[in-house]
Amino acid sequence: MGEKIICDWKDDMAFETEVNGFKITLDADKKVGGKDRGPRPKPLLLVSLAGCTSMDVKSILTKMRVFPDSFRTEAEGEMTEEHPRHFHKIHLRYIFKGKALPEDKIEKAVSLSQNKYCGVTTMLEKAAEITHEIIIE
Repeated sequence: MGEKIICDWKDDMAFETEVNGFKITLDADKKVGGKDRGPRPKPLLLVSLAGCTSMDVKSILTKMRVFPDSFRTEAEGEMTEEHPRHFHKIHLRYIFKGKALPEDKIEKAVSLSQNKYCGVTTMLEKAAEITHEIIIE
């Protein structure tokens, strides 16, 4: 079938997940019965999106021989008010630092990730509007 994860209930609202051999504890806020021992599932969607597109962009820039001093991606999601609550808007900020970084190549790398390569973007854009901006410092 493809990818497989394990999500094993520990106690209260805590679950231990295993992804690619790495363990992550998920938990809920104390006000809903959790003990706040790990992240909530929905923000991990933002982690997946930022990680997927960041890896794409880094790989593409390396092939273009563009080497920023630093690069980070921030993802911010806006939730619906009605249930089931979900992200209906997600905004990505690609932030680069370095000297004489070619803006056109960076824009091309981000565009290729967003429109062609990032499978997480492809999945999430079915449920949310995804926008982005590029910041070169």
